[in-house]
Amino acid sequence: MQLHTRTWGEGDRLALLIHGIMADHRTWRRVGPALAARGYRVVAVDLRGHGASGRGAYTPEIFADDVVETLPAGADLAIGHSLGGLTLSLAVDRLRPRRAVFSDPAWHLATAEKGFSPAAFAEFKGASRERIAAMNPRWEAADVDIELETLRAWDEASAFGLAALSGVDLLPAGPVVPSLVQLADPSFLIDAAKAAVLEERGFEVRTVKGAGHTIHRDDFDAFMTSLEGWI
Repeated sequence: MQLHTRTWGEGDRLALLIHGIMADHRTWRRVGPALAARGYRVVAVDLRGHGASGRGAYTPEIFADDVVETLPAGADLAIGHSLGGLTLSLAVDRLRPRRAVFSDPAWHLATAEKGFSPAAFAEFKGASRERIAAMNPRWEAADVDIELETLRAWDEASAFGLAALSGVDLLPAGPVVPSLVQLADPSFLIDAAKAAVLEERGFEVRTVKGAGHTIHRDDFDAFMTSLEGWI
């Protein structure tokens, strides 16, 4: 599937952005322009079932195939958040960016007994402004507005495509390209033991102190600071 994309900037370097579940390219509203100001042409996708992209069957492998179909190989930088991090890890051997950043990637979803529920994700489509703001007290009002809009545009059936991954270890065997893993504090996806495994496997791991799962919306300045040396 050819995915919908949004572009910022006209720089000589190319950066790719891949959002997480329930979001779309609008989640990068500050990151895209910031990278463009650093000399990048920035391209952000809407994954299938999200934003203005088409609908269809949903699995991580299909998300990755769509990204490869849509985005150019050989970018200078690729960043994937949450589901976008998992998608990027399944596509990185074909996209071959010079550097990859996995922002709190969905490499380990809890079992149903420990709280992972596709049905709960789907139910969140109807979340109120008050609920979103309460769950994300550090977000700017614009990000709460965007979350409401992206939830309306999201096909909640995509959440059920992740059900088979519950409790499965999805940590990559090693980085295909030089790779940074950027973690929330704490991360509910990558705990300290898994972070240590990733470091042993050759990933650089950095934690953004005090930031929630959507690091780039929770603490934009710290998000950008943690990318120094990678962008």
